[in-house]
Amino acid sequence: MKSLLSLVLLIPVMLCAQNDAPTFELHIQKTNQPIKVDGLTDEPAWQTADVAQHFKMTFPVDSSYTHYPTEIRMCFDDKFLYIAAKCTQKRNTYTVQSLKRDFPNGTSDVLNFIVDPFKDGLNGFLFSLNPLNVQREALVDNGANLSYEWDNKWHSAVQNEDEYWSVEMAIPFKTLRYKVASGQNSWHVNFIRTYLKTWEVSTWRPIPQQFAANNLAFTGNLIWDTPPPSSGSNIALIPYFTSQYGVDYQRNEQGVISNRPSKKELGIGGDAKIAVTPSLNLDLTINPDFSQVEVDRQVPNLSRFELFFPERRQFFLENRDLFATFGFPNTRPFFSRRIGLARNPVTGNNTTIPILAGARLSGKINDNWRIGVLNMQTKRVNWDSSQVLPAANFAVATVQRKVGSRSNIGAIIMDKENLLNGLSSEQKSGFEPWNRIAGIEYDLYSEDNRWEGEWYYHRSFSPDPKKRGGTLASFLSYNDRYFSANFAYLLVDSNFTSDAGFIQRKGVQNLYPGMSIRFYPGNTSVNTWGFGIDGNLTYSLDFQETDRDVFLFSNVEFKNQSGLNLGVYNSYTYLFEDFDPTNQDETDTQPLPGLKGYTYNGVRGSYYSSSSYNLQGSLDFSAGSFFNGSLLNVDGSLSYRWQPYGVFALGYNYNRIRLPKPYSSSDFWLIGPRAELSFTKKLFFSAFFQYNTQANNFNINTRLQWRFAPVSDLFLVYTDNSYAATAPNSPVRFLAPKNKALVLKAVFWLNL
Repeated sequence: MKSLLSLVLLIPVMLCAQNDAPTFELHIQKTNQPIKVDGLTDEPAWQTADVAQHFKMTFPVDSSYTHYPTEIRMCFDDKFLYIAAKCTQKRNTYTVQSLKRDFPNGTSDVLNFIVDPFKDGLNGFLFSLNPLNVQREALVDNGANLSYEWDNKWHSAVQNEDEYWSVEMAIPFKTLRYKVASGQNSWHVNFIRTYLKTWEVSTWRPIPQQFAANNLAFTGNLIWDTPPPSSGSNIALIPYFTSQYGVDYQRNEQGVISNRPSKKELGIGGDAKIAVTPSLNLDLTINPDFSQVEVDRQVPNLSRFELFFPERRQFFLENRDLFATFGFPNTRPFFSRRIGLARNPVTGNNTTIPILAGARLSGKINDNWRIGVLNMQTKRVNWDSSQVLPAANFAVATVQRKVGSRSNIGAIIMDKENLLNGLSSEQKSGFEPWNRIAGIEYDLYSEDNRWEGEWYYHRSFSPDPKKRGGTLASFLSYNDRYFSANFAYLLVDSNFTSDAGFIQRKGVQNLYPGMSIRFYPGNTSVNTWGFGIDGNLTYSLDFQETDRDVFLFSNVEFKNQSGLNLGVYNSYTYLFEDFDPTNQDETDTQPLPGLKGYTYNGVRGSYYSSSSYNLQGSLDFSAGSFFNGSLLNVDGSLSYRWQPYGVFALGYNYNRIRLPKPYSSSDFWLIGPRAELSFTKKLFFSAFFQYNTQANNFNINTRLQWRFAPVSDLFLVYTDNSYAATAPNSPVRFLAPKNKALVLKAVFWLNL
């Protein structure tokens, strides 16, 4: 508690940090003449428009101007915000991974337009184009986090010349969230250019090298000479239709298939997006279906705790920070993946749970206030004759008040109601009628982005007194050009419970110290090098040490954007009960004995190659002692960029655990080949395989996507889960089936 109090006392000092960088302004005028979006930029409006130019590099150095100039012009009419650009680059130097929308960072040359209409330095929109006119858009939250799963309609065109490529974008005002002020209007904007072959990133408003180029703390001002138009009514209907067929292969205790139930379904449902105000959006969903969402990347689990997987479903993404970022990463009071996803206790697999309907209201009330309200209803699922997942209602309400230039105070209330009527006492076992969370927190972002912090307190409520508890935490970090440091404290008491959240561990206190120093050697192939220390120290509530991981490292980042990290670690684990770190539960071995501490040491390292090359790779490894034995872990990827049609990739993970007998020793492989191909800008194919020996699962996920209209798609998805290895004393063999499904889905985006 003393550390929490001392950090709180530092808040006024940090809020005084000022951003003394020069002002960058770009004026925008209204045009009464039509703009034809063809990439030619020959309309009269472009000849008189203000010009944003003289881009400065942010990588590999931030002290000189770009070698490849970019010129930006903007104008608008009653419906669209227009952007024109000229990007100097020879045609034969393009790097474009694929023709598919929403290409990942570091895979293509790109021009980015980032806009923060409310000027809070935390929330905004990103629109991007590469030289072949492939679009990408994202939501920005917490200053720099990008959600590329967000989709919306806008228009663009590119003209390719020998020495440059020219761009025109037309972004509907309906796509944006903003308010029109009574006096002069201004937004925060920046333009970011990436040229992969020379590893150069440049921006209009300069950004210090230690920060991400898309950071909203560093933007210029877009000055409206006449106010932007009101966006007017903005209603989009997104209906879908599905047809699916699936088979489950249920096996008895001897591994013999005892039942083979099949499922044939026709589905209909959809979403609606309604702009209640230009900055406040209402999302509605009825019988949603997320079958087109790519399957999770599997990872081995050598710990005693649940692993966190990110949310990929689009319905939950807009303004996600209002719901998903309360708490620390391992103490989220609300985790949207608890809605519509659950573990089947019969099969042991994660299973989709039918969502009947849901509503979500989120956005800005004014410059200082944001709100988020969510309510969703799931359907009851009968796992077997005795095990049931009750129908449940999830409700969340949040509010956020801006403080200073970029900081905010927020509050959250979460309620999960299990509908237990009609269930037997056996079926009700393990379920409480309700669980509720109330919490408040303060998030600090200094104007110059050097200081970041978070302080929170959350409390859980339940009919069961053993599930009424609290969690609190404090975090503070400083990030300058040459020096970074952070410290965090987390406490989760033994009774804190969030049935709709992600709470990895209870009854603990954590300390997270960290520090690093960077050097810039100048005219060499090395861009930066440095060293530092990271720590994760865990104690029980009575201050008994339970876990420790301390990593002393040195790293190098080269000017071609490759990097190397190497260090030594010291770890400690106290087992409160018997535990098998292979998580295999083999009958011929014993778990490690509990009520005992284990100390182990080793080395860790990583390398990643430059994204400018078509052939790329990464490698992470650790080797050393592990409990009372040893562990070797190798993790990485290889990929080949087949321009501009797609990428072939291979992910791999190997764990070699050796413990003295009678304890478990195992070799785990997780191999994931992947292909993503774009035949045209409208037709895409992806295939993803995962061979996981720890989970004894071989997964196939393939998806054919036809974008027949803007943001409207036809998907054909096939998934297959089978055994990755022969099960001992069982008829189960390699590729023996577990389940499979084929889904045809059509999604339409209709603007009213």
